[in-house]
Amino acid sequence: MLALYQFEASTYAEKVRLILDYKQLPYQKVDVTPGVGQVEVFQMSGQRQVPVLKDGDQIIPDSTAIALHLERTYPDRPILPTDPKQRGLCLALESWADEAIVPNARKVMIGAFKQHPNFRTALLPTATPDLLRNLVGALPGDILNLVGTGVGFGPDDIKVAATALKQDLDALCLMLENSPYLLGNQPTLADFAVAAATMYLKFPDRQYVDLPEGICGKGVPGLADVPEYQAVFDWRDRLYGEFRTPRTDVPPPSASSASGPTPISID
Repeated sequence: MLALYQFEASTYAEKVRLILDYKQLPYQKVDVTPGVGQVEVFQMSGQRQVPVLKDGDQIIPDSTAIALHLERTYPDRPILPTDPKQRGLCLALESWADEAIVPNARKVMIGAFKQHPNFRTALLPTATPDLLRNLVGALPGDILNLVGTGVGFGPDDIKVAATALKQDLDALCLMLENSPYLLGNQPTLADFAVAAATMYLKFPDRQYVDLPEGICGKGVPGLADVPEYQAVFDWRDRLYGEFRTPRTDVPPPSASSASGPTPISID
């Protein structure tokens, strides 16, 4: 069976999981512990990043390389167009998602994370001890802003990222205006890459990913709740509903988490 070495909340791992589900390929998830667990990944693949796919004797790092390997090795339900121009557009859109949307989405999510303690604690794993949860929630936003400044996650960096994402969402709305998928009537690698990239802007409305209770359907205000961008999230949720396999081991939501994190502003 295929084995995917991953971080559960990684958008790049989510891109691969979407493709595996679309191609209806059974696989085993191997959750990698940051730091210690990455030693094993390095020994196996010669680098420390995830996702890494183990397919028999083959070890494939990098989500794009994994996608292309899956397309070559398991050609049923293809994810690359046969037309050269469409194929080129597909690869360009995948690169755009990976290199532009994901880094900026990470910045605005961290901006939301920094500004409101309820959002901060909602993103912690369910098993986090109360002492640590309370400590994370009590950290002042100004302190977190100070830490982020100079390393690409200060307030100005987050505002620049938000502006870029608004343009990206406008572009996606135009692409989807008269089309069920980004490149026509069939989903491609471009759809799965962009859909995964939007996870940090608005989490899927069901527990497809092992994330804390109450986070489903929540997103970054000013982006996830703008009516003009709703077409993007409707397309993303439809793609998930059609092709992504939801988790079956989800516990019922507790009363304390039913309301989810409090919406906040990134200004």
